[in-house]
Amino acid sequence: MNALGKLWRNAERLAMLWLYAFIVLVIVVEVLRRFVFDFSSIWGEEAARFAFIYLVWIGAAVGVRNRSHIRFNLLAEMLPPRGATALSMVGNLAIMGFAAFAFYWSIEPIEISLRFGSVSEGLQLSRAWFLLAVPIGFTLVFLRAIVVLIEDVSNFRANQPPSTGQKLFD
Repeated sequence: MNALGKLWRNAERLAMLWLYAFIVLVIVVEVLRRFVFDFSSIWGEEAARFAFIYLVWIGAAVGVRNRSHIRFNLLAEMLPPRGATALSMVGNLAIMGFAAFAFYWSIEPIEISLRFGSVSEGLQLSRAWFLLAVPIGFTLVFLRAIVVLIEDVSNFRANQPPSTGQKLFD
């Protein structure tokens, strides 16, 4: 496996790990500052909040890749393999359509933020950096949905049922 393939497989996991570690570190530091030193900063809470937003959007793409989003399988379980795979393909096309729609509508707030120079209260960074989480997240969702759709097409041609993610409840 080449380096690009490894990055494609693990980029989201690494980003989520670093973001989660950053959030935990910032919150621990802020709790210590507040209760031990009786002092807190506005930037810590804000940085953790914005890191969490990025974490959520990247996690949505991982959910698409792992097929672990909530879904109802009753109809798919009653269909033959090709029918279940076709239904999965329609679902992936719907995800791609929604991701493209959301991406399109998430660009305007970034443009407005850049045009008017809005900054965050605590970090004093352009709000565009934080608003950028939405189009980045939906781009990742769209790309991962393409990969899952290609996998579904392969399964459809082989008369195989669609791959399934891990079940949360049985």
